[in-house]
Amino acid sequence: MPRDETEITPELLLNAYAAGVFPMAEHRGGHTQWIDPRRRGIIPLDRLHVSKSLKKRIRRGEFEVRVDTAFEQVMQNCANRDETWINDEIFNLYVELHHLQQAHSIEYWKDGQLQGGLYGIRLGSAFFGESMFSTSPDASKIALVWLTARLRAGQFTLLDTQFITDHLATMGGIEIGRSAYHRRLNYAMQQLADWNALPLNATADEVLALTAALPVVR
Repeated sequence: MPRDETEITPELLLNAYAAGVFPMAEHRGGHTQWIDPRRRGIIPLDRLHVSKSLKKRIRRGEFEVRVDTAFEQVMQNCANRDETWINDEIFNLYVELHHLQQAHSIEYWKDGQLQGGLYGIRLGSAFFGESMFSTSPDASKIALVWLTARLRAGQFTLLDTQFITDHLATMGGIEIGRSAYHRRLNYAMQQLADWNALPLNATADEVLALTAALPVVR
């Protein structure tokens, strides 16, 4: 059956991201709206902050990080909140993009259970982080560390978080203006990156080495 002309398609959604716009709904049953904030959240890929306590937890290795094995479960957990911007239309669109290998999930597993993770869209050398969840201490933070390592290994240039929360700020997230964001975005759209550059069996030490903040040159 052909799509309605007003319906958002995966192709339209990717074009919107390439132009700096993303979708949100006011609530689970609300209409999808296009958002282009004046201030944009990003995590500079050379400035991820991993605390000493988080490094210790990572090195203990009491968990498993998987990639793209439970995308829909991750989305469902992210949407399972009293207030959510993920309506049915957005959920279905991202599942379609996942099947097209344009949307991905990083998953934290422990004792055979999915206990945290994040998902987002890959386009050019940009990764647009959409949402994360955690039912285990530091699970979403560890997923973010693994995501950053994957992006660094694959020569990505932009990690877009849309907005900055206190949680993201502790990990190195910052806000930049719309024009500065669009300059970074335009550059990222012209570059190629490899989502699969990081081996699935990368060790904790390999991941931490990839995410180490680079020294500031003065």
